[in-house]
Amino acid sequence: QVQLVESGGGLVQAGGSLRLSCAFSGRTFSSYAMGWFRQAPGKEREFVAAISWSGVSAYYADSVKGRFTIARDNAKNTVYLQMNSLKPEDTAVYYCAADRGSLTTEALSYDYWGQGTQVTVSS
Repeated sequence: QVQLVESGGGLVQAGGSLRLSCAFSGRTFSSYAMGWFRQAPGKEREFVAAISWSGVSAYYADSVKGRFTIARDNAKNTVYLQMNSLKPEDTAVYYCAADRGSLTTEALSYDYWGQGTQVTVSS
């Protein structure tokens, strides 16, 4: 029933910024913790950031701390990932995910996933 649709990806020069959005539909958005993951070619999927259903708690991978910010707007059923100071190693397909449970960094805990949006950072 839940659908997640990412948008906002693209090509950006190193040091630049992008803002990803994930539109949630089908269920009560405010009941879900939300997360962002990414997967680069030839690499495993990795956790990026997560935010609690209330938006009061957030967690970031060490690799993006200080550069990325996760936020949610429950009135718009949307979660965002603001990505600043982008590096070539940030290049990946970025996925948003929804979890009926509490905030978690574990991909297996998430119940629903979007199809991803490509982020490419050139050097």
